[in-house]
Amino acid sequence: MEISNNYINEIKKILKNARQKAYTAVNSAMVEAYWEIGRRIVEEEQRGKERAEYGKEIVKNLSKELTEEFGKGFSRRTLWEMRKLYVYFSDYEKVRTLFAQLTWSHFQKVLRVSDEKARIFYLTEAAENMWSVRTLDRNISTLYYNRIVASIDKKTVENEMKEKVKSLQTEEFIKNPVVLEFLDLPANMSYTESQLEKALTDDIQKFMMELGKGFAFVERQQHIRTENSDFYIDLVFYNYILKCFVIVELKTGKLTHQDIGQLDMYVRMYDDLKKQENDNSTIGLLLCTDTDSTVIKYSVLNDNKNLFASKYVNYLPSEEELINEIERQKILFEINNEVDM
Repeated sequence: MEISNNYINEIKKILKNARQKAYTAVNSAMVEAYWEIGRRIVEEEQRGKERAEYGKEIVKNLSKELTEEFGKGFSRRTLWEMRKLYVYFSDYEKVRTLFAQLTWSHFQKVLRVSDEKARIFYLTEAAENMWSVRTLDRNISTLYYNRIVASIDKKTVENEMKEKVKSLQTEEFIKNPVVLEFLDLPANMSYTESQLEKALTDDIQKFMMELGKGFAFVERQQHIRTENSDFYIDLVFYNYILKCFVIVELKTGKLTHQDIGQLDMYVRMYDDLKKQENDNSTIGLLLCTDTDSTVIKYSVLNDNKNLFASKYVNYLPSEEELINEIERQKILFEINNEVDM
């Protein structure tokens, strides 16, 4: 019996609406909770005589306690953001509607805006026009509010903005790692990766561990935060022979300058944020596969080629080993897909 497309589309619409309601409810609860935490931090600070130092101690202890019980999402920086959320939006009634319409990620972007009127403008526009976080971030970075205020022909500025952000996609609930952290769901699996990328990640993780050259697995899709951005590194290992971290990035398209630049940025960020005093410089490994060839790129901070050749290569997988492993996995992936069809 053939099922009509209208029937299937109606069922899909029911599920999409249900997901959106769940997403909205979770985000609303999250923002309200973080506003309350910010309020309590401010109230506790006011009990201290030396507020600045007392505030730092409060946030430090609170971060430690919350992380131990609730896991990720309660770093000192995030707690300071919650405090700022309350300070900037202490009039709850004024923003309660926005709390229900926007995500915590939206508010994080707006917290870096110093002008109060600009903050309200950005939040209001984001809610009314359903801006994604990426759209909001772009509009803040390009001073959209300032340009609108300064322009006589505001419609031209607005139309230009809409044209520029057409390609920016809205986030989906299941792909939002901040929501997953809040709900205490595992965020280290590759929710945002394609099937091929996930298969490669699974296999490379196992392959590196089986090399027997000092590799210890640390984490996959490791969340690294800077002041304004969030990044997710595909695979992180520690090599206890080389005494350094090894980060692995996998790309399923052709290698680009942006991919190489991103790997170099990850290496530098890791050395800045994660490397301990006795660790050697982080190694970055970029695996890029396309239909014609497999490209392997290594990146070592300071680009010391002599040190790399004499010390590191002996313990890292060779290009030939990696190419063979990726090609093998691609064949297995294609065979499995043919069986499933």
